Amino acid sequence: MRKFLKAAILIPLGLVILIFAVANRQIVTFSLDPFGTTDPADPLVFAMPLFMLATGLVIIGVLIGGIATWIRQGKWRRLARQREDESRNLRAENDRLKHEVEMQMVPSIAPPARQIFTPSD
Repeated sequence: MRKFLKAAILIPLGLVILIFAVANRQIVTFSLDPFGTTDPADPLVFAMPLFMLATGLVIIGVLIGGIATWIRQGKWRRLARQREDESRNLRAENDRLKHEVEMQMVPSIAPPARQIFTPSD
């Protein structure tokens, strides 16, 4: 079922991306210099197909969003690690206490101590 859903989502998405790439092959000029010209000799000006620019911007947006989410969830990961350590320590203490109780309930294997009776005068 999971493979079917994956295919049902990825195949149409791939087709849409392919159609977008074929339909937007024209070259566009992309400038990172807000005050400069669109001279292709400028190192901050790039000429590329529109679909490459759009795909690159989507990838950059996904990366920035993922990093922001990872940073924002840092306190929850830290709390989960603390709870995991606490749980591990409590389990170890529980096992130790169970072992102590079992040892108190099991009769001693050593023979009972002999009492020496001395004749009383």
